[in-house]
Amino acid sequence: MQQIISFLFKNKYILLFLLLEGFAILFTIQSHSYHKSKFVSSANFLTGGIYNKMNNFKEFLLLKEENKRLSEENVHLKNLLNLQLKTGVLSDSTQIDTINYYQKYNYTSAKVINNEYRKNNNYLTIDKGSKNGITSDLGVINSKGIIGITKNIGNRYTTVLSILNVNSRINVKLKKSNHFGSLQWNNEDYNTVQLIDLPIQANVQVGDTIITGGKSTIFPEGVPVGVVKDFKTINNNYEYINISLFNDMSSIGFVQVITNFDKLEIKNLEKRTSNE
Repeated sequence: MQQIISFLFKNKYILLFLLLEGFAILFTIQSHSYHKSKFVSSANFLTGGIYNKMNNFKEFLLLKEENKRLSEENVHLKNLLNLQLKTGVLSDSTQIDTINYYQKYNYTSAKVINNEYRKNNNYLTIDKGSKNGITSDLGVINSKGIIGITKNIGNRYTTVLSILNVNSRINVKLKKSNHFGSLQWNNEDYNTVQLIDLPIQANVQVGDTIITGGKSTIFPEGVPVGVVKDFKTINNNYEYINISLFNDMSSIGFVQVITNFDKLEIKNLEKRTSNE
């Protein structure tokens, strides 16, 4: 208390000046409409800016929750559609032929908790594992397209072989035709992958859309991949075809893991056939 009194006494002239200056400004604002309007306008600008920043910050905090909600809702709708097709009744009570329908895929929502994209052999880590029904060699996608394939499975977490991995090979095709090839990465640009083994008859053009081919048990046919960025031919073959990915692989949030219910049957049949 003594220190406060000493401070006030020591700075009494400065404090008195500031007090009188404050009263002078207040009286000026109150008695002159121009000054009052300018003061109110400045105050509104300042508080409005603060409120806008606070609102933007709140929206940023809520964005992750909203993305999670939308991802889970998307998965729910896909699985619900599969269920409705399986039972033979759509939401509008339309009857369908269930004899010719079998639910082939199931989708599980997951969050990416680690994402590598600048190495030769890049992996992602997601927050779902064996207790959520995740196994190895399952396709991983999001709303924009393919992400990778599940690799090592833990109880609660899974590593995913990214499409930005030099060991990754994924069956794809031109959307405009049935010409198939393989997707790989040359470790140069994380937004660009390469399409190989495509026949020259495919007549590739810049801007052509590339999708999954459906010739494996991992990805369904038609999952988006990207568009042809550029290409070069030599000796009546494609020397290279660069594909610009729909996904920004440096910014992956929520994903969907695809389970193919026919996978085991197909693998067993193929194994039996190769042994005959």
